[in-house]
Amino acid sequence: MTRVADRFTNGFDAEVVRAWIADDPDPQTATTLEHILAEAEAGDVAAIADLEDRFAGPLAFGTAGLRGEIAAGPNRMNRAVVIRAAAGLASFLSDTVGEGFRVVIGCDARYKSADFAADTAAVITAAGGTAIQLPEQLPTPLLAFALSHLDADAGVMVTASHNPPADNGYKVYLGRRPLLAIEPDQAAAEAGAGAQIVSPADALIAEQIAAVDSVASVPRAESGWEHLGEEIVETYLSRIDALGVRAESDLSIVLTSLHGVGAGVAEAALMRTGFTNLHPVASQQAPDPDFPTVAFPNPEEAGALDESYELAREVGAELVIANDPDADRFSAAIPDPSAATGYRQLSGDEVGLLLGEDAATRLAAGTHHAGQGADSAAPVFANSIVSSRALAAAAAGHGFAAVNTLTGFKWISRVAGLVFGYEEALGYCVDPAAVRDKDGISAAVTFAALASRLKADGSSIEAELDRIRGRDGFFATAPLSFRLDDVSLIATAMAKLRENPPTTLAGSPVAEVHDLSTGYQGLPPTDGILLLSDSGSRVIVRPSGTEPKLKCYLEVVAEPTELQAATDADARAAASAGVRLPATSASASLKPALRERLTSISTELKTYFGL
Repeated sequence: MTRVADRFTNGFDAEVVRAWIADDPDPQTATTLEHILAEAEAGDVAAIADLEDRFAGPLAFGTAGLRGEIAAGPNRMNRAVVIRAAAGLASFLSDTVGEGFRVVIGCDARYKSADFAADTAAVITAAGGTAIQLPEQLPTPLLAFALSHLDADAGVMVTASHNPPADNGYKVYLGRRPLLAIEPDQAAAEAGAGAQIVSPADALIAEQIAAVDSVASVPRAESGWEHLGEEIVETYLSRIDALGVRAESDLSIVLTSLHGVGAGVAEAALMRTGFTNLHPVASQQAPDPDFPTVAFPNPEEAGALDESYELAREVGAELVIANDPDADRFSAAIPDPSAATGYRQLSGDEVGLLLGEDAATRLAAGTHHAGQGADSAAPVFANSIVSSRALAAAAAGHGFAAVNTLTGFKWISRVAGLVFGYEEALGYCVDPAAVRDKDGISAAVTFAALASRLKADGSSIEAELDRIRGRDGFFATAPLSFRLDDVSLIATAMAKLRENPPTTLAGSPVAEVHDLSTGYQGLPPTDGILLLSDSGSRVIVRPSGTEPKLKCYLEVVAEPTELQAATDADARAAASAGVRLPATSASASLKPALRERLTSISTELKTYFGL
């Protein structure tokens, strides 16, 4: 079989394009390339540049699997690229596990997702494996759950999560058997079973993908793979039910899936655990790959929750829950009369702290599901290094260990003894024994249970944050991102930061500069820079792994004594003025000063980078 090239080696090459077209199994993308090629051969400079980009090389396969724009050519997401990826995965599993390897396959509702899932099943089946397809249009956590529940060897989830509508992706997870075959540390292999791939698995699979000569050389079965029914959803919901978290008061909740696939499962999970006062955002509940009501289908983006807030005001909701399109993330918002929308969206760090404190409290009391087994490993809490240091402080206050990991749940979820993990980008893992990944549905249920319990006790989410901060200190965080069309500017910015880093952060001298590419506190190397000031302010800068962004993570800290001092100062000022202030929290008194520090650091970084 003649090898079909997946890149230009010396600029535009029409024969390479023709060979790819002839090998493309999708008439739609083949026709697209034919039109572009005709324009290029007619001398159209834009068409030539377009083909040079499409044939710059194959879409990179790494620890995030594949992710990119749905379009024709090797540097895009399409059936030809997916079939090659599936063939590489099958070869890897055949080498490590042997014939009969088992792969669970799921997909969301994006364009081509069902096609990509079907192609994967056809390739796996023809390669001697057992392909097990989930029902279409289910959340990513269902795939991660099914992989562990069925003790399969690998999982493939076709999704681009919260990326723009034009994108799609291909996440790969590994089970026990292949990990034990490539990982010399058996304990590490066991801890990583069910999680997304990391090195060296990504490189080994990429090698097998690169060895695929052509799509035509890849056998594909026409049938023979298994189809799971809705019973897998029922089993997943039963697992959430078994977590033991329940509604303890009547809580009015607004729900949105942002046009993704989480609506039905999330609502069923909440109903099963006692939440009946639910108000879905009707315009966003049905899956729609165009995501028509949001600029970006990501709860982190400004304006994404506007329709949720509108409904929440109408029904007087006490909690807003938003899942991203594949429902592996969730965001929460609570009433706030001072906000223009009437609601305040909690940061990922705030939700992570609240869920972590809740888990630690219940674990210490013996009421947490992870503490029920007599042979349970010592519990460990984990968060990504770019997330707040508040979780570690809370875990320590309860006598539990906490660790930092590299960014991404592929790292967080494989921490041995993990009982709770989170990342600031709205990802939370509350049941790692069942879902070795972030799960926006079980986390949302757990958070709703916490909110209902606080309400039953006469407290609130805001009051609970204040209580924790009064004990451990106030760790205030803020994100700063630069979205760049010219991705070369990201590398330039990182080089500048390494060569000449800032010397102060909000007026405090920078005491430590750590290049994370050389490793840090036992972590593997990663592209990032950490700055730490004398006052405890911290900045971490890194390129995004999934988007054309330079991301900065800002954190400033106030000790408990500072919180009390701010409260006392407010009280003295009120007494001197002869007025009575409304009851406010200690953290509310200090919040303006911390916000000012964060704003100052953000302004300094914008000036420093000039982006």
